[in-house]
Amino acid sequence: MDRTDDLEAIAQEAVTWRRHIHSNPELLFDLPQTSAFVAGKLGEFGCDEIVTGIATSGVVAVIRGRKGEGRTIALRCDMDALPMSEETNLPYASKTEGRMHACGHDGHTAILLATAKHLAATRDFAGTAVLIFQPAEEGGAGARVMIEEGLLERFGIEEVYGMHNEPGLAVGSFATRPGAIMAAGDRFMITLRGRGGHAAYPHETPDPIVASGHLVSALQSIASRYTNPFDPVVVSVTHVVAGSANALNVIPAMVQLGGTIRTIDPQTRKAVEARFRDIVSSSAKLFELEAEIDWRPGYPVTFNDQALTKEAIAAATGVAGADKVDGDYPCVMGSEDFSYMLEKRPGAFVWLGNGDSAGLHQPAYDFNDDAIIFGARYWQEIVGRRLTPAS
Repeated sequence: MDRTDDLEAIAQEAVTWRRHIHSNPELLFDLPQTSAFVAGKLGEFGCDEIVTGIATSGVVAVIRGRKGEGRTIALRCDMDALPMSEETNLPYASKTEGRMHACGHDGHTAILLATAKHLAATRDFAGTAVLIFQPAEEGGAGARVMIEEGLLERFGIEEVYGMHNEPGLAVGSFATRPGAIMAAGDRFMITLRGRGGHAAYPHETPDPIVASGHLVSALQSIASRYTNPFDPVVVSVTHVVAGSANALNVIPAMVQLGGTIRTIDPQTRKAVEARFRDIVSSSAKLFELEAEIDWRPGYPVTFNDQALTKEAIAAATGVAGADKVDGDYPCVMGSEDFSYMLEKRPGAFVWLGNGDSAGLHQPAYDFNDDAIIFGARYWQEIVGRRLTPAS
């Protein structure tokens, strides 16, 4: 796996691919342009197999090494954008209002395409590399759908590897950790129902506004008073809808609250949900209201295999040097649907430095093109380490 000069040239070419994808963002499973672009490039590269239509718009490429039989590993990227407006004023900014690549999936896709071109040209390994271009990471659980449609068995995948850019981490640097690296992320919607009434006579009607204020504060006690401070828990209420700006003398009949809960430990996850339900129910009763809970289970904890995390650290070290690789990076409270793949197969997820950029999911964010070569070299190193000829 020593065709570094070729890979550098491919990485420069991949900048154009990345910016094309960035300009044409698509959401969730509805990725016709992105999927067609990816499949077209993979066809040009001469991959052994190209399968489209998994989880509607997912694409899988198979590349077999020229050094004989070996294990089968998968490298995965995500392709979908976010439903938000871009504020970068870049020449390649989103052409579609209300959609943008604010999480860097355009960069992840370009990196894996560059890797595919290099691997298909060199094939300097034993076994099989399966490259997964996944839809719907941003809330659609595309990884789970691909698994349900037989991805892992169909291609004989034994190990899985994932990568995500990390703003604030220097370009050319990597970070990971064994065990839990990202949290489980559940979501909720609460509806508090009264009957409404005149704001001048609050004693005559249950007030869901007052109750909602109490509830937001009470829910914070889950993390501050109910769980072990060494067991990370986040409870965030992010959505409140009530009343009308045109009727400021009306106590509304209903308030809706929404948000997310993040946990690391599976038992804590269950206990927090139970506590959440108790607090909502008792708060509604206290204020003589009815409460409805719409609990939406989200992605599980992203959990790295111990042994294969060592392999990932070694691969990253081969690219960047030991001083540019953090092998004990703090677990973050964001969530990632690559977790479903790691539940089924051993593997590792790493962070790739995006430099001093705007944060993920911000309208000023842009993937750093200088990171493409480092991501592609990392994938090259993983293949070189895990797909070696039998001695």
